[in-house]
Amino acid sequence: MKRVVTIQDISCVGKCSLTVALPIISAMGIETAVIPTAVLSTHTAFKNFTYRDLSNDLPKIAKHWKQEQFDFDGIYTGYLGSIEQIDMLKEFFKEFKTHDNFIFIDPVMADNGKLYSGFDQKFALEMKELCKMADVIVPNLTEASYMLEREYKENYTEEEIKEILLELSNLGPKEVILTGVSFKDNELGVMSYNRENDKFFSYFREKVPAKYHGTGDIFASTLVGAMVNDNSLEEALKIAVDYVWETINDTYVTKKEDAYGVNFESKMAYLIDRIKR
Repeated sequence: MKRVVTIQDISCVGKCSLTVALPIISAMGIETAVIPTAVLSTHTAFKNFTYRDLSNDLPKIAKHWKQEQFDFDGIYTGYLGSIEQIDMLKEFFKEFKTHDNFIFIDPVMADNGKLYSGFDQKFALEMKELCKMADVIVPNLTEASYMLEREYKENYTEEEIKEILLELSNLGPKEVILTGVSFKDNELGVMSYNRENDKFFSYFREKVPAKYHGTGDIFASTLVGAMVNDNSLEEALKIAVDYVWETINDTYVTKKEDAYGVNFESKMAYLIDRIKR
C-alpha cells in the first residue's frame, strides 16, 4: 500500500487541515501518516480559539521515523504553526525526499487578499524559500501574491494568471497550481503549469454563490491522493475540483449558509467511486 505523510495542524472543530486530509487520503486507498504542527480548539475563523504549538515535537518525530526507516510516496505540507517550522521542514525534506516520491506544498497562510492571523510578510517570504524545494505547489491567488510580492487583485486576465504561474515555476517546482481562478462570473476553478512539458491547463465548474472555510484543504488533500494513485496532473485536478464542487454544493443546497465547513463526509462515496473508475 502506498503511504503519504501530511504535515499540518489539527483544528479540533472545523473541517480543515488534518481532520479532512486524514479521512480523504485514507478513503482514496492510501496509508496516511500525520505530523501535527499545532492543535487548535477550532479553525481560525472562530474567535478566542486555543492554540498549542507543536514545533518541539517535529524534529523528534522525524528522528524516530528515520531510525525506523519509514519512507513515503508523497510528502504533503499544509498549515504550519510557526515560522520556525519552515526550517524544520527543510531538514525533513532533506531526510525523506527520494527519487521516487514528491514534495507537495500547500502554502496555507492567506486568502481573500489578507494573511491569516499570526502570519506576516516575513513568513510569506520564508514560505517562498520552502516552495523552492517542492515538486508541486498549490497556492491560492492571495498566497501567490504575498510570496511573489505582487499586488493582489480581485480579477485577473488569463495572461496575468499565466505570468504568475511562470514566476512561481521559476522558484523550482515542476508543477504549479493556482486555485480560486476565474475568468467568467459564473465559473471558478484552477489553472496549472507543468514546467517539464511547458503546458498550461485549466478546469472550471459552475460557481456556487457561497464561501466556506477549509475547501482549499479538501482540494489539496484530494489532489495529493489522486496523484499518488498515478493519475496525471490534469486528471487529478479534475477529480479534486469536482469533489470540492460536490461538497460545496451539497452544503449550499442544505441551506447551511453559516456552516463552518463543507459536507465532505456526505460526498465521500462519490470520491471513492471516482477513484475506482
